[in-house]
Amino acid sequence: MAEYKLLITGPMGAGKTTAIAAISDAPPIVTDVQNNDLSVAKERTTVGMDFGELTLENGDTLRIYGTPGQERFDFMWEILAKGAIGLIILTDNSKRDPVADLELYLDSFSTLITRTACVIGVGRSETHPTPTIDDLSIAAQAKGVVCPIVPVDARERDHVLMLVDLLLTQLESK
Repeated sequence: MAEYKLLITGPMGAGKTTAIAAISDAPPIVTDVQNNDLSVAKERTTVGMDFGELTLENGDTLRIYGTPGQERFDFMWEILAKGAIGLIILTDNSKRDPVADLELYLDSFSTLITRTACVIGVGRSETHPTPTIDDLSIAAQAKGVVCPIVPVDARERDHVLMLVDLLLTQLESK
């Protein structure tokens, strides 16, 4: 059976750790510490990476890595992107500027996106309907990225599996 690496990224609090926990076959490995960023109402934050594994229906293993969301840990982004077959970007519509957040991650991971595939999951869109999926799609297209953008709840296994399925479908069509 084959093993593949998948990367999940996005801003702090977007649900990366939660998403990995929702689909991992075993409890994920996390590098969370006490959050010292008072601008974000979050008790803990990832400083290294998150890691989980998912066995696919065909027996292949998907190794899932989550990046830290804070830009000060961006040196980890490039390290974690090496060898990834695709990228899931999680955004949070309750943040101050979700479009700018998305643009940051599209720019930061442009090399990976160009050579693989990308899916964008939009969290908290049910309580914060703007920006719309269309707004985020326009921002992505302006960066040269055309990919699925869907509302998700990172706590819901089925939602996260949908993101994985969308990503794997894109890879199969390449």
